Amino acid sequence: MIENELSKTIIGCAIEVHTQLGTGLLEPAYQECLYYDLKQSGLKVQKEKPMPI
Repeated sequence: MIENELSKTIIGCAIEVHTQLGTGLLEPAYQECLYYDLKQSGLKVQKEKPMPI
């Protein structure tokens, strides 16, 4: 998957989650739903992965 396709998939999932859930929820609700949608899209994802600064 090239960068443009990957970006399109991620942004599309984020927009879909926001559209379905609306506003006003806490971040963990959006995070869990986005994680689920990204996995359903066939992407390998990890939650809360530590990254060096």
